[in-house]
Order: sequence, then C-alpha cells, then structure tokens
Amino acid sequence: MSSHDALMVASGITTVLDAVAIGDVRDGGDRLENLEKMINAVEETQKRGVNRAEHRLHLRCELPHHTTLPLFEKLVGREPVTLVSLMDHSPGQRQFANREKYREYYQGKYSLTDEQMARYEEEQLALAARWSQPNRTAIAQMCRERQIALASHDDATCDHVLESHQLGSVIAEFPTTFEAADASRQHGMNVLMGAPNIVRGGSHSGNVAAHRLAELGLLDILSSDYYPASLLDAAFRVADDDANRFTLSQAIRLVTRNPARALNLDDRGVIAEGKRADLVLAHRKGGNIHIDHVWRQGKRVF
Repeated sequence: MSSHDALMVASGITTVLDAVAIGDVRDGGDRLENLEKMINAVEETQKRGVNRAEHRLHLRCELPHHTTLPLFEKLVGREPVTLVSLMDHSPGQRQFANREKYREYYQGKYSLTDEQMARYEEEQLALAARWSQPNRTAIAQMCRERQIALASHDDATCDHVLESHQLGSVIAEFPTTFEAADASRQHGMNVLMGAPNIVRGGSHSGNVAAHRLAELGLLDILSSDYYPASLLDAAFRVADDDANRFTLSQAIRLVTRNPARALNLDDRGVIAEGKRADLVLAHRKGGNIHIDHVWRQGKRVF
C-alpha cells in the first residue's frame, strides 16, 4: 500500500479512488481471493493516517457473476466507497460488440484452445442472461438509497445510455461510440474517458478516441485508468491540441473540479477560500510534465 500511495502522489494525485473488482468474468481468479485484503489495506492505512494521498474505494461490479450482488451487499456500507461502476464484459455487446475481438482477447489472456474458447464464450453468454439485469437493477437501487455516485461502463448505444440514466448514473465511464457519448451528455451525465487513451492517441480496444470526443466538446473527466502518470500529461495534451477548444484551465478541470463535483466531493477540486488546499506544482520540460511538489490539505506530501 505504501508504494502504491507513493506512486499516486508522485503522479500529482491527491484523492485516489482505488478500484477493486466485485465479481469476475471467471471463477477462481485472484481478484476475489485478494478483495478483502485490498479493501482492508485502504481502510487501515487511512485510519492510521499514514497515506500521503486520500484513498477512497471505487467498486467495479462485474454484473454477470453469481458472487457480485452478495459481495456488493457486504461492502457497500464501508465508509470509503465513493463510486460504483456497472460493468458487463460478456461477448457481443458494449466493448466486445465484435465477437472476434472478444475471442482474441480472452483466448490470449487465458491461453485457451479453440474448443475451450467456444465453451467459455457460451458460458459467459449464459451467465449474462442469468445475472446481468437483476444485478444491475439491485446494485443501482442500493447506490441511489445511499447517495453513492453511480457510473455506467462501456455504453455503446442510445438505449444503453437511456437505461444508465434511468438507473441514476451520473458518470458515463468509457462510452465506446460517439453516439453513446453524445447521448450521455444530453442526459446530463459526465463523460469520462481514460487519460492513457489521450496519451496513446486512441483506444487500445479500437473504440472511440478520447481526443475525438474532446474535439466535439464531449469530454468532462479524465481517469488515470491503468497508468497514474498519464493523468496530468493527458490534461496538458488536451490543452495543446488545436483541434479542440479547451483552454489550459478547462483541460485541468478534467482532472480536478469536474470529477470532484461528479463525486459530490465539494470540498476539493478548485483553488478557493474555504476549500481543501490540495495543490500540485509542476513544470514542463522537453514535452513532458514533471511534478515538483504536492500538498494535501495544505501539508506538503511530495
């Protein structure tokens, strides 16, 4: 936990939503075995005051799994839970609308033969049919009751977005198409894309590029996703891109004010009297962003 925390502040991040998976796409995975240990590490280090950044929890719920709802019911009351995502990575829809891309990804990930992959694909379709919708509805209701911010995930169509809106989602996490991003904005949801998508120049899975949404004015929040150092780098890249209308201050809001507001963390995200003094001093050299110092609540932590 200490090395993870150090990486966060060194990347200029003062409030961290540590993402943990609830449920899995396959039984026997390490993520479920280590789930309680990871959550305990976040809670205990926060209580002891040893973290330099503030760590909260982001529960990423894999809907087509029999353990998802029982696990969520057990964890939703934990104090650090700040965001919940509703995910469905079953074949033939959303991120994996292209079934060949789905087979390529999971066959490689799990080293499956063609026969094993075909069986795995059918199993996933059956699980989705059994669990996805009831889990989606139940988890969304519990989030509404507790006023926990809810995010859709990989919405691809206007129908997906309408359902997400009706469930109470305030964030559209990684919409895969322009149509879904545009519909999300029309329904008042914050469009969130991955900062690595900006740095790479496109989606690693072939979906809509974040820089294209920025050009269309459909980008509200950037997430560090799997690469924390990309967050501030991506904000500056958005500001530098003449194809969009973002000023530097508007681009910085993608990683400060906008996510704070979406998560109801109204005490941070801006430099203003009465707010938390969470500050980052950085400079640019050779096209790269270098973090010089970081303060959390006025205390220098890096």
